[in-house]
Amino acid sequence: MNRSRSRGWLGALPLLAFFAFVFGVPAIALVAGAFTAQGRPSLDNLSQSLQGGYLVALIGSVKLSALVALVGAVLGTFLAYAVVTSRSTLLREAVLTASGVLANFGGVPLAFFWIATLGNSGVISGLLGLPSGALYTFWGLAVVYLYFAVPLMVLVMAPALDGLRPQWREAAANNGATAWHYWRFVALPVLAPAMLGGVVLLFGSSFSAYATANAMVGTVVPLITLKIASALTGDVLVGYENIALALSLDMIVVAGLVMAIYLPLQRRSSRWLH
Repeated sequence: MNRSRSRGWLGALPLLAFFAFVFGVPAIALVAGAFTAQGRPSLDNLSQSLQGGYLVALIGSVKLSALVALVGAVLGTFLAYAVVTSRSTLLREAVLTASGVLANFGGVPLAFFWIATLGNSGVISGLLGLPSGALYTFWGLAVVYLYFAVPLMVLVMAPALDGLRPQWREAAANNGATAWHYWRFVALPVLAPAMLGGVVLLFGSSFSAYATANAMVGTVVPLITLKIASALTGDVLVGYENIALALSLDMIVVAGLVMAIYLPLQRRSSRWLH
């Protein structure tokens, strides 16, 4: 029995080898390139990636992603709660199905949809007389990102809200708890892990988005993904491929910091359940 258990991990070797090749080789190439300048080890790429327009783009991406994550989490949670507590099965199925579709609706088609609707010559902007160019700004891009962020949060929160038992509210009311006490001491601790996970998921989705922003704003709104693409393709800068790798490493560091904040909070919220 012990021998069979000790050899059980051998079945996972092909999968581990596949992941090591697919993720390990690019990661090694990225780190090596980020720390290489003019054929020798150097910190010049990382130093340059944290200066001037590159730093502005990194900060802009963090601000945009944080805004979309927080607003999307709030709106998505309220929408999920309205759907879960609704007595209409048809409404629930329709919203969840639409959320599954819209959460994966991005890239150039999403940008075209919004440009055709609220762009300078868009249908709705023409009817309402909206100011031209409002869509091609930081706030306009945030609204577009919410189009897939809110449905994604609905998909995350709906199962968590389904886990709230009506008996818990009844027991709280029988013990003299108000609605605020119920949400503060019962519901929110139960929902906290899913909510925190949803915020991190929305942040990561917005932080890594490229095609929609590129099709909509180009260089108008400085974002780190657009800077990486320009450096890699040489459309604007030639010979800056290693700068792009350094910028990618900066993104990994930011994602790591977000996870470092999320994991302790997630563990703490999980203890509330015991």
